[in-house]
Amino acid sequence: MPSESKLFQPYDLGGLRLANRIVMAPLTRSRATAGTDAPNELVAEYYRQRASAGLIISEASQISRQGQGYLQTPGVHTEEQARGWRLVTDAVHEAGGKIFIQLWHVGRISHVDFQPGGGAPVAPSAIQAKSRVFTTEGFVETSPPRALKTEEIPGIVADYVHAAELAKKAGFDGVEIHAANGYLLDQFQKDATNHRSDSYGGSIENRCRLTLEVVDAIARIWPSDRIGIRLAPVSPANDIADSNPQALFEYLVRQLDARQLVYIHVIEGATQGARDFAPFDYSALRKAFRGAYLANNGYGREMAIEAVETGAADLVAFGRSFISNPDLVERLRRDGALNAPDGQTFFGGGAKGYTDYPTLAASAAAPVRLH
Repeated sequence: MPSESKLFQPYDLGGLRLANRIVMAPLTRSRATAGTDAPNELVAEYYRQRASAGLIISEASQISRQGQGYLQTPGVHTEEQARGWRLVTDAVHEAGGKIFIQLWHVGRISHVDFQPGGGAPVAPSAIQAKSRVFTTEGFVETSPPRALKTEEIPGIVADYVHAAELAKKAGFDGVEIHAANGYLLDQFQKDATNHRSDSYGGSIENRCRLTLEVVDAIARIWPSDRIGIRLAPVSPANDIADSNPQALFEYLVRQLDARQLVYIHVIEGATQGARDFAPFDYSALRKAFRGAYLANNGYGREMAIEAVETGAADLVAFGRSFISNPDLVERLRRDGALNAPDGQTFFGGGAKGYTDYPTLAASAAAPVRLH
């Protein structure tokens, strides 16, 4: 396909001019500063290298200590963390890029080691996940959660607001609300994990209530054209499911459309797995939402080009290929070879497997070794 494809052309995202339609998906790398969970100069360099993406969505960032589930993931609930994120946003902007932060509460996908006072993780219902989290001991099983009391939920919403305020102070171009992959908002949305009998459980409307309250609260801090949201209708990530995802997500997306969010970021199929994991009509979400549709999961060059050319998507997110290819946009434009990622360095560590992957230009300039 020609490089003149829409995929490589500028895009107006709610008045924010993106250089192309290629989005760097959120990627947990666990390299925030130990003890503070603040981004640092190494993190800033990592994002700077990838600023040719039309839009970067930051790795998921916990909105509170309670919201953390993995070792050395960055937070956005302290002034020190906001200052660390400012290093990142300044670096991306100086390189000509745009960046949103992903706001995250993991809910039950956590461990007592991360919780204030060593308490139990929180969830809509006290159902332990068959999942694992990354701790100082490596990957371990999640801890049994406790059900949030109804009167605690406004405090969760307030934590999202505080994080959104710090994100603005840190210089981000916008925020993405993480409501996917079996984390807290997704746990409330889906009936396998939400067995509540109060106004946050039971009907689809009740199960979506917390997500929409978070959206409405953040919209008092950020304009709606700077707010996106991530959804995963059928992904089983972190041991989650719903009995009628089509009805659930068509309702939710209609509500998001009414609030004029700038995009929905949709994981099509199983996260990092089969796109046809379960039946689902993603085009129904596309039709129900007037903002941008950001498609994610298993997209390669040709598939991404086709998606934007046919109008199936406005933007396409790439995940792991951005880990090992800081210049992924140029490689896709040229249809060049991609570096293979080193899975051993995905989580934790230093520059190795983080900021040391070569660009096409660097590879071409490397001396030829004679044997």
